[in-house]
Amino acid sequence: MAVLKEQNYHDEQAKQNILKMRAVLETLPRFCRDFFRGIEEYTSARTRLAYAYDLRLFFEFLKEKNPIFRDTDIERFQLEMLDELKRYDIEEYLEYLSLYERDGKEITNDERGKSRKLASLRSFYNYFYQNEMLKNNPAALVPLPKLHEREIIRLEPNEVAILLDQVEDGTKLTKKELEYHKKTKVRDVALLTLLLGTGIRVSECVGLNLSDVNFDNGGIKIRRKGGYEAVIYFGDEVEIALLDYLEEREHIIPAEGHEEALFLSLQNRRITVRSVEKLVKKYASRVTSLKKITPHKLRSTYGTALYRETGDIYLVADVLGHKDVNTTRKHYAAQEDERRRRAANAVKLRENIEE
Repeated sequence: MAVLKEQNYHDEQAKQNILKMRAVLETLPRFCRDFFRGIEEYTSARTRLAYAYDLRLFFEFLKEKNPIFRDTDIERFQLEMLDELKRYDIEEYLEYLSLYERDGKEITNDERGKSRKLASLRSFYNYFYQNEMLKNNPAALVPLPKLHEREIIRLEPNEVAILLDQVEDGTKLTKKELEYHKKTKVRDVALLTLLLGTGIRVSECVGLNLSDVNFDNGGIKIRRKGGYEAVIYFGDEVEIALLDYLEEREHIIPAEGHEEALFLSLQNRRITVRSVEKLVKKYASRVTSLKKITPHKLRSTYGTALYRETGDIYLVADVLGHKDVNTTRKHYAAQEDERRRRAANAVKLRENIEE
């Protein structure tokens, strides 16, 4: 009998996004295909899918609210019809995004949601405008919503210890949760220790294969956003937690097609992003002093600790996989300000003179 070989996790995710994309394209005007072919070379399947969802919402708004489009099925919209839209039409769309109803549910967007959807619309208009297929570009006339800075939530060192202790002992879990905890404790300790000790993204974590862990050089090979590979190095605490888990992992028979996955679910399949999000929430919620914690907050915790220890913003950017160091600087501006304050008294101009 042929053995089903698991496709690379990230390639499989890209494949699923392509299939979803094809389904969404069937609901969009035909000219949208030109746009997505035009941006395929420099965008990921995930990014194109997000654009497609945003554009579908825009066309649904036009169909529902705009008199130019009201009597036309979305699939029959013509490109030249977009030339009739003005700046105020785009502004009405942004106002609509504040609160609208879909399938009986009220949906809201804050300034970040609006900004992303306007950015998608700008890219769409820019493509046709720069290719001289549209005469007007009203989306470019509408400024992006002003984004208010959010507080960066991260764990302090003592909170990290409290969280990991909770994962190990499970004292505040329910009886039912404790039954599962007996089976998953070693895995969960390894998983959270890895996230906290390397700052990798949860998608990078669940995509790890057994062969990606190299104890000889203390590194893990991960697939970054954008598709490139990188090696991230781990310390002694991560190594111990991984070795403990791998000893247990040797006695687990993975489901067919999941033999290479590092972290397995209770069904012995590759663990999913959603499952990791749920287990982080479960443990963090039992420790009442902790903030609202997600896997991404564990990443912020690592970045903060690394910056505090090294003071090297470029190293932090490199380890976290930020393409632009300004992204890193924005997240750790508070630490930079703290260091600048310490610098005020670091340099002595004159020796103290005793009177």
